[in-house]
Amino acid sequence: MAKAIHSMIRVLDEARSLAFYETAFGLTVADRLDFPEFTLVYLSNAETGFELELTVNKDRTEPYDLGDGYGHLAVSVDDLEAEHARFTAEGLNPRKLVEFAPTGEVVAKFFFVADPDGYQIEVLAREGRFA
Repeated sequence: MAKAIHSMIRVLDEARSLAFYETAFGLTVADRLDFPEFTLVYLSNAETGFELELTVNKDRTEPYDLGDGYGHLAVSVDDLEAEHARFTAEGLNPRKLVEFAPTGEVVAKFFFVADPDGYQIEVLAREGRFA
């Protein structure tokens, strides 16, 4: 069986991204690999062994074009409303809370937030299939 270990995104400003991911999700640097042309920064927290890899290309000055293929990352939280309020208080500009019920029954409760590079992150209530 395969085990998911990380997802990678390219970021323009390492410090800005580190501050966002720590404030939003409590992710801190688990490892940092510095090379002449780029740096790989692995972020994690105590909730899971899965890591987010930030790739910082040192010569990059323009924001990345996310194109139309990227979807989103997703995390789950115990208290969705409290996290939404915290994100708002921290100035992270979360979008509105949503109860997703395409057939009448609520399947998920969530909100989205964008990181400094425009990557979308879905924050889901830790219940149902997302428990």
